Amino acid sequence: MGARGTFTGGIHPYDGKDLSKDKPIKDVLPKGDLVYPLSQHIGAPAVPIVQKGDHVLTGQKIAEAGGFVSAPIYATVSGTVKGIEKRRITLGDSVDSIIIENDGLYEEVDYGVCKPLEEQSKEEIIKKVQTAGVVGMGGAGFPTHVKLSPKEPDKIEYVIGNCAECEPYLTSDYRRMIEEPQKVIDGLKCVLALFDNAQGILAVEDNKPDCIKILKELTKDEPRITVKGLKTKYPQGAERQLIYAATGRMINSDKLPADAGCIVDNVDTLVAINSAVRENKPLMYRIVTVTGDAIADPCNFRVRIGTNYHELIEEAGGFTQEPAKIINGGPMMGFALFHLDVPTTKTASALLCLTKDDVSASEEGPCINCGRCVEVCPGRVVPARLADYAARGNKEAFQKHNGMECCECGCCSFICPAKRPLTQQIKSMRKMVLADRRKKS
Repeated sequence: MGARGTFTGGIHPYDGKDLSKDKPIKDVLPKGDLVYPLSQHIGAPAVPIVQKGDHVLTGQKIAEAGGFVSAPIYATVSGTVKGIEKRRITLGDSVDSIIIENDGLYEEVDYGVCKPLEEQSKEEIIKKVQTAGVVGMGGAGFPTHVKLSPKEPDKIEYVIGNCAECEPYLTSDYRRMIEEPQKVIDGLKCVLALFDNAQGILAVEDNKPDCIKILKELTKDEPRITVKGLKTKYPQGAERQLIYAATGRMINSDKLPADAGCIVDNVDTLVAINSAVRENKPLMYRIVTVTGDAIADPCNFRVRIGTNYHELIEEAGGFTQEPAKIINGGPMMGFALFHLDVPTTKTASALLCLTKDDVSASEEGPCINCGRCVEVCPGRVVPARLADYAARGNKEAFQKHNGMECCECGCCSFICPAKRPLTQQIKSMRKMVLADRRKKS
């Protein structure tokens, strides 16, 4: 089925996108203090370079990268550093964070004159992305300059713009493509400038025909860029599934996309790359969808990183009723929040507020060996068996039966008639196996 625009397995959950897809991006100015956790990415935490009492400007670096696999952090408002202290983040951990009191003036640093893309060397482009603190904004948070520095750049044949946005309810990428498509395309061109043998693919699910039309029109004279419509199916936007659907190439959990000659970047990441390379601007904003049936006015916001989630709920008109569940991200891959006093970070894509908590309300029963979890699994594993190994703590059997190939998409839990928390059990075991591997290395 290679390169036919889809993959094996997958599901079609209610997509909930109608709530917010027609709401144009709205700028939000923060009202309270801004909080910048030093761990907003995979890799080493950033290291503060400001201290209590310092005055900072919008766009000023406040923390530098703590190593190669790390990313600097920038102030998104002007104001005074109130301190560096532990603050709660969406995962529930308390991490070292820089607190800035917003002075409401939004005074900005001078980013300097920027050379045209054609005059920048590959080293300069990668350095700008690194300096700007760009990370994968689709959720993973992997520092982008690392991804753009594969060992053998001449072997990269495809740069794929992940425009699928397959996660239900999320519409931030959709609005970006509708309102600012040229920024997405220009970001892709910045990445293509690094790889002489690569073609660019903007991979969009076919439930977004308006995006496909706009992007095709804007790229019709671009010989290195094609727009590919993919079948609408969850999890089309997962990296391995996207690569297979767009190119027919397969990778497993031991390989990186670069091993298959591919680089994959999400829509918002491409826009951030464009700002860094063409304007010298650091990563300071991201689009966040605030939605769900418990939200009075579902919206897509352009948010300054560090803004409190409470403020985003207020901007969306507050709650129509007390939500039964609040999820950071979408319903399939996101995770529940137990309170809203947390800041938006570089990887915050959505805030989903629901009046019903279907997961807690459902009662788990025994496996009936129906095989549905196997049918929908895009990783081609047997989730029911893996969940059993995980429940028993049998790491050896878990790995032997390819438990590490799970992409944690949630399809098996969604389809299971016995309502077993298959994904959650497998995910916990995968974490334990990865922790063991880190100890050994």
